[in-house]
Amino acid sequence: MAHQDHAKSSMAKRPGLHRHLYAQVLLAILLGGLVGHFFPATGESLKPLGDGFIKLVKMIIAPVIFLTISTGIANMRDMRQVGRVAAKAFGYFFVFSTLALVVGLVIANVVRPGAGLNIDPASLNAGAVAQYATAAHETSIVGFLSAIIPTTLVSAFVEGNILQTLLVSVLFGLSLAFVGEAGAPVRRALESLSQVVFKLVAILMKAAPVGAFGAFAFTIGAYGLAVIGNLVALVATLYLTSLIFVIGVLGLVCLANGFSIFKLIAYLKEELLLVLGTSSSEAALPSLIQKLERAGASKSVVGLVVPTGYSFNLDGTNIYMTMAALFIAQAMNIDLSLQDQVLLLLVAMLSSKGAAGITGAGFITLAATLAVVPSVPVAGMALILGIDRFMSECRALTNFVGNAVATLVVARWEGELDRTALHLALGSGPGRLAAAPDPAAGPGDKGIITAD
Repeated sequence: MAHQDHAKSSMAKRPGLHRHLYAQVLLAILLGGLVGHFFPATGESLKPLGDGFIKLVKMIIAPVIFLTISTGIANMRDMRQVGRVAAKAFGYFFVFSTLALVVGLVIANVVRPGAGLNIDPASLNAGAVAQYATAAHETSIVGFLSAIIPTTLVSAFVEGNILQTLLVSVLFGLSLAFVGEAGAPVRRALESLSQVVFKLVAILMKAAPVGAFGAFAFTIGAYGLAVIGNLVALVATLYLTSLIFVIGVLGLVCLANGFSIFKLIAYLKEELLLVLGTSSSEAALPSLIQKLERAGASKSVVGLVVPTGYSFNLDGTNIYMTMAALFIAQAMNIDLSLQDQVLLLLVAMLSSKGAAGITGAGFITLAATLAVVPSVPVAGMALILGIDRFMSECRALTNFVGNAVATLVVARWEGELDRTALHLALGSGPGRLAAAPDPAAGPGDKGIITAD
């Protein structure tokens, strides 16, 4: 009897579906799609809602990264650990980013989504992609590396540059660790400030459904579903390839490290829906940092791997670049030799590094790649300009999952992964979360964990 009363009490306390952020965001996306489809002009006019929400989140990204990294490093006992974590992270990034490029190249050769279109290169509107080609031309490896160094100590926070913030955060954290006990008051102050900032993240996430509604209504209203019609093969192939990479490749990586890719995706469903609605993986970065810490990864590893991965571990962007390049070549009946494709792969390996996790960055990176590969004209990008927004969502989702997996794997390699917390968070341990932990709660709030 007491057991039944307890069960009834638990059911009574369980929040309704409408109270969950993922349900609210999903509903907002559906409503936004309907508004954009049936009232295109209204959908386009809602763009400021999506832009405003993304700006709100980007406003808080720099403080979140700084506080997470600086306090994480300051609490490390062994400073050599910072170098080890960075080395392992970049080793992982290189291997799987390259693998993503190869997967995109292979499937594009097998499926050949552009074959049969028979596009005359002279008929393409080169002016439509001129701005992207110009932006790509102005980007160089030296320029990219130089841009990592901020003008002043605080300019990284003002400009919102992730890699600049990462550099300042690492240096500040190391300095704080080296001064020892003298820095204890600063560490305590930063840890207290972390709770305030993460509570601010919680407040901002309440507006996620509004942002997703506006962004998706604009996408459908401005571009429409009809634009996918004659290019459905490319869009479908990109999504299918990304799904194969996530479930097949990353799924095996997760399995080898003791957890399930499906349970990880379910755990991050709110963030994934937010990325889908806004086409920007940056919109979910603060929440991802919190979720991974709750899943047992140490703050120092999360702080180093996640922001770095947002610029160097872009699996979705890499799949897109090789696939889109081959699609353009196939559509214009350009036969790329094995040598041409190897060159394309090598160039893409370099140009993909440093592409920001924001809408349109993949398109600019593709322009930079094609500018170096003479066999495929940059003007051919006009073929996919209309559907790039739909492919941008796929890129962002794949990048997001790839960085979540990378962080947990590096944390395990470093011995900085609490397996009990991981299994509890993913619902795969002896107990499970009675209620999903609030991703917006501060670092001190661990959630209520009970065994069934």
